[in-house]
Amino acid sequence: MTSQQNELKQELNNLTPDSFQPALDSGLADKEKIAAPSLNFFQDSWRRLKKNKAAVVCLFILLFIIAACASAKLISPHDPNKQTVAYSNLPPRIPGININGLNGTAKVGDKRVDKYAQRNVPKDVNYFFGTDGLGRDLFSRILAGTSVSLLIAFIAALFDLTIGVTYGLISGMKGGRVDNVMQRFLEILSGIPNLVVVILMLLILEPGIMSIVLALAITGWISMARVVRAQTLKLKNQEYILAARTLGESSFKIAIKHLIPNLSGVIIIQTMFTIPAAIFFEAFLSFIGIGIPAPQASLGTLLSDGYKTFRFLPHLMWYPAAVICILMISFNLLADGLRDAFDPKMKD
Repeated sequence: MTSQQNELKQELNNLTPDSFQPALDSGLADKEKIAAPSLNFFQDSWRRLKKNKAAVVCLFILLFIIAACASAKLISPHDPNKQTVAYSNLPPRIPGININGLNGTAKVGDKRVDKYAQRNVPKDVNYFFGTDGLGRDLFSRILAGTSVSLLIAFIAALFDLTIGVTYGLISGMKGGRVDNVMQRFLEILSGIPNLVVVILMLLILEPGIMSIVLALAITGWISMARVVRAQTLKLKNQEYILAARTLGESSFKIAIKHLIPNLSGVIIIQTMFTIPAAIFFEAFLSFIGIGIPAPQASLGTLLSDGYKTFRFLPHLMWYPAAVICILMISFNLLADGLRDAFDPKMKD
């Protein structure tokens, strides 16, 4: 035995229980600390969405517009349907802003004239977006018209979430002959143009929100049903679905507990694309005169009234056109952001 081995043996013999000290708790806590917080699916999706600045900005713009439309009766400075012919075709005037186009003046020939002074409009009466040919406040009518357009759009989204999701789930889960019959029925419905459905509705009902809603109820949910069916066919053969069937779970419970939570991202994204399509559909119908009837306002009727005098009174068309453009762009950019946020394969 060498001298080093003798020294090591002697040191081991000299060890006592007092030679050992417990490790500090702080050191163990630092080693076992989880660096990143545990996030569920929606929290992780919100984290991804916040990285898309354009989508977040569009989200706040839409929330502002929806809040303004919800409180339209409270913040509207005038009655949207009240006619004051003496104040017809007034340009916009915003108090405290002395900019041509926003100060109540208009160019007549080579001179700029104060239209409000010519019509003897009181100093405390202002029309932020001007007035139309019947003296109705354009700002108040845009608020009312946007409320109608958003109402129709959200009803279309409700049809997607009820009829479309239910139809797609049943078709995808049943499969076989049931799925074949249901898909052939969808193909028949999708072959009928929406405009034809609306015209048929006009033979039964008067033009208005009800006829547009019924047209959307007949054909508006088809895209959602097809998307949900395709995803259901993909998910129903996954291991956790087969395990639930083996344990005796009913098809209804499997759809509620397993399929719908896993389809939530696809459903939300498809719904966000449905809303701007419904807004454009309503605006198109009102623009050609078979949508919302007068004197009720919508974005389509405002555009239809404004384009007729666009060369002489451009503000009557610019403002409703700007609102519908903001709505369409915001909903589409937000939908793109949600699609990226709900995609689990997307890398940060």
